Amino acid sequence: MNYTRFLLKASQWARNPPSEKRVKLVIGVILVCLILVGVEKFVGWPEWARVERLRGL
Repeated sequence: MNYTRFLLKASQWARNPPSEKRVKLVIGVILVCLILVGVEKFVGWPEWARVERLRGL
């Protein structure tokens, strides 16, 4: 991993931070993903939402 590039990007973000709206959007997307993972892990998917393997492919 190139740490120099990461540090340059971090310094650019420090000088020009993203807008509050964009931060809320990213946090919302992450929360939705975590909720979906939690549902899959602890509750499971309903039968109609499961993908079945096709034979012959």
